[in-house]
Amino acid sequence: MMDRFSWMAVYPEILLLVMACVIALVDLLDKGRRRMAAYLLSVLTLGVLAVLTGYYAHSGQTVYGFGGLVVSDPMANWLKCFAALAVLATFVYARGYILERGMLRGGEWYVLSLLSLLGIHVIISANNFLLVYLGLECLTLASYALVALRRDHVASVEAAMKYFVLGAMASGFLLYGMSMLYGATGTLDIGGVFKAIASGQIRQQVLVFGLVFIVAGLAFKFGAVPFHMWIPDVYQGAPTAVTLMIGGAPKLAAFAMAIRLLVEGLLPLAIDWQQMLALLAIASLLIGNLSAIAQTNLKRMLAYSTIAQMGFVLLGLMAGVVNNNALGAANAYSSAMFYIVTYVLTTLASFGIILLLSREGFEHEEITDFAGLNQRSPLYAGIMAVCLFSLAGLPPLVGFQAKLSVLQALISTGQAAHIALAVFAVMMSLIGAFYYLRVIKVMYFDEPMGAASPISAPWDMRALLSLNGALLLILGIVPGALMALCARAVVQMLAT
Repeated sequence: MMDRFSWMAVYPEILLLVMACVIALVDLLDKGRRRMAAYLLSVLTLGVLAVLTGYYAHSGQTVYGFGGLVVSDPMANWLKCFAALAVLATFVYARGYILERGMLRGGEWYVLSLLSLLGIHVIISANNFLLVYLGLECLTLASYALVALRRDHVASVEAAMKYFVLGAMASGFLLYGMSMLYGATGTLDIGGVFKAIASGQIRQQVLVFGLVFIVAGLAFKFGAVPFHMWIPDVYQGAPTAVTLMIGGAPKLAAFAMAIRLLVEGLLPLAIDWQQMLALLAIASLLIGNLSAIAQTNLKRMLAYSTIAQMGFVLLGLMAGVVNNNALGAANAYSSAMFYIVTYVLTTLASFGIILLLSREGFEHEEITDFAGLNQRSPLYAGIMAVCLFSLAGLPPLVGFQAKLSVLQALISTGQAAHIALAVFAVMMSLIGAFYYLRVIKVMYFDEPMGAASPISAPWDMRALLSLNGALLLILGIVPGALMALCARAVVQMLAT
């Protein structure tokens, strides 16, 4: 029954791999400076991919393939759909930036980005430890190359080296943890691990030791403290287009990996891993927000902001099981999914503005560079302000609804410790509001450093940025549809 649907379960991955190869060959023949053939084929591929995965998700089917190695369920397909749309938006936003900086000389930008998306898709659909690791390596190896794509730029090469060294260490943590779980349970199948642990016939000490390494590897992918060291340096050092590529869609893969490993595989050990996530969340909220205050570089500030934002996602993941009772699991995990999706949406718009304002020979990434932006373009200043207000969690924007859903999941458990964590998270959000509002003050009340020249943008970028900013407001006012989508996807995942 399962193998009959094997190919259906991996059609999106097959499409992505085939088109990445086709685009690589087409790019060899295209000698034009703008590489329009590769760009159009990439955008078309991602559009078809988003429609295909969205259709699968809407059908509500859960399909297992290749002997249970792969699972195609609504949660996986929605995350794949959102990841494809995130990469599509990144291509549109980054087109002018990468052209001006000579990053299209060999056409690697599109192929490496599609291969990193392939890794994301494999992680999201993995139902086996080996497949999780295979997807992770596909994603990270492509990301290392993307960060170093500007070979003549010292900061980019340095960022790539740091990313590579720390990423290899995190992969080692994850692989070691998986090997220990395999040694304890005798299976690499995530569902098999769940059954083996639930049977109670396994040594708890070995499992918990392996779990520590699994959580450490996941924390690196989220960028949670104390595994956050790579994020500020890579965000600042990488070309802004690459920063958006590694700061957007891969967060969806990190969430999926946490769900697959911790919830589907290690839920009987929830009392252990939830305590670890709580500590990671507290440290991330504290250090992320406090460190962001001291930053003068906007990309670096947004990097520390990301660390704090991931603290909220971890709070949602740790509120699912209370006193060995998983009744609130669907509410908690769907709030974390809603948070990660809306965070990616906000990240796309904020870095899209930075990419728009950056021009040849000038990286528009210092906070002072945004002085007087409202005088130059009220539209783009407004979109950036919406992004920052949303990240700060101010109503009626979607960031407020995302934070509210996580806090509600924590408080609804009725546990004193969870309520205290919710209060702590609100206090940290108040601190975070300071550095977001500081940028808005610079945009609206400081005088521009040079002549207040108007800003021009291609029509597709202008339209997509406007839609992106509008979605942050619309989803904040009427979040019900996206929340219901996340809830249904998580419920169906838990049911299988």
